[in-house]
Amino acid sequence: MRKVLLIDTSLLCVWLQVPGKEIAGNNKWNFERVNQKIQAEIAKGTTLVLPLASVIETGNHIAQAKTNTINKYPTAQKFAEIITYAADETTPWAAFSEQIVLWQAEALKNLAAQFPTQAVQETSMGDASIVILGKHYHQKGFYVEFLTDDDGLKSQEPPPPQQPTRRSSRRKA
Repeated sequence: MRKVLLIDTSLLCVWLQVPGKEIAGNNKWNFERVNQKIQAEIAKGTTLVLPLASVIETGNHIAQAKTNTINKYPTAQKFAEIITYAADETTPWAAFSEQIVLWQAEALKNLAAQFPTQAVQETSMGDASIVILGKHYHQKGFYVEFLTDDDGLKSQEPPPPQQPTRRSSRRKA
């Protein structure tokens, strides 16, 4: 079964080792743990997805990191490489252009219609867009996993697609 791993901002920041964002969540995600997870998924043939929300938010975290320019530049450069890989659909990254369906008029109206309820439940616009992106891949038959330290976002992960059941053939005597 094909699988996609959508990488949320917090763990993307940990993986990139953004200054001040080296550890995330109550589960204490650190670089080693995030890197091990991502490398294991790559080894299994999982496609990595870089949601637009994660791109924008991670870029903001890098730019606003409380560090000097010399320390910030290598992180920004590594992030720029990942964005380029996604833009070029370089394995293991999914084509970034796949997400354009989420930003067309009807999809934006759907996001807007759902957002007031999600906001009351403290779901950010970024997380709401990741949930919709997850549903998009799920509808295409992918097993979808959110790589996140956010329990609220993780709880909105689509269920694994149903495996076909095998029936044994019976011979008539």
